[in-house]
Amino acid sequence: MSAQNVLFDAPGPKTRRNIRIGNLLGVLLILALLWMAVSGLAEKGQFEAAKWTPFLEWGTWEFYILPGLLSTLKAAAVAVVTSIAFGLLFGIGRLSSFKPISWICGIVVEFFRAVPVLLMMVFFYQFLSKSTSVEPAQVPFFAVVISLTLYNGSVIAELVRSGVFGLPKGQREAGLAIGLTPGQSLRTIEMPQALVAMLPALLSQFVVILKDSALGTFIGYTELLEYARRLASGEGNILPALLVTAAIFIAINWLLTFAAQRLSRRLGARAGKVLKIEDTIEPEGIEAPVPAAAPAKGAAK
Repeated sequence: MSAQNVLFDAPGPKTRRNIRIGNLLGVLLILALLWMAVSGLAEKGQFEAAKWTPFLEWGTWEFYILPGLLSTLKAAAVAVVTSIAFGLLFGIGRLSSFKPISWICGIVVEFFRAVPVLLMMVFFYQFLSKSTSVEPAQVPFFAVVISLTLYNGSVIAELVRSGVFGLPKGQREAGLAIGLTPGQSLRTIEMPQALVAMLPALLSQFVVILKDSALGTFIGYTELLEYARRLASGEGNILPALLVTAAIFIAINWLLTFAAQRLSRRLGARAGKVLKIEDTIEPEGIEAPVPAAAPAKGAAK
């Protein structure tokens, strides 16, 4: 009996027929909604060639799309590095055996996980503008990076904690058995394994960082969405500009998701191969004990 049959009963012929009918109705409903949306846009003239022609010109990409994409990738790349550093630091802090450090790190992580990213961007924009000497042109960039770092770093810290807790308890026990302290066991034995296990989820979090960088347009950060709005204000094609921007975000996020899936499968296959090899290795240098020969019948006692 398979695990799937243990978890729930397999649907019968009538249930499978109802599922197929429901799926078909759902597809038809989605197609109908798409047809209504496309028809409405066509009636409003949103599919006219004049509104899409600018995206076939190199000047549009040179002065709008590529600079905006570069700004988006710049903020996302910096936020990825700082989020990893923040997540590792506070993730290890939450796992500390020293309770005050663990409590403080836990409060920081839970607080920044609960605050919306856009609210943090607005706050740091106002704070950096009025209370620091940061150049006004750089304030939006720093506000975006700090906000993305605090939120996503807190999520990564939770991934680190759950990754370590997901390891077999024998890992720490083996480290303690060879004379390591709990901190040394965490840093040298548990953390490397937890990082490998959480790597696919970590890459998926990078997708979140990239998407959330678009929120910077609300505080004046000139990223891809802001450049698209500027283009649309001059060409009068706001909807095509937003659709092209969405397509670019979808393409980049799809590439990151594809890389995460490939990495997850590769790590899973490698782990399975290692386990298979360990199961087939026979210990060397250990000879089986030879049973003592039974004394001959009639031998002298």
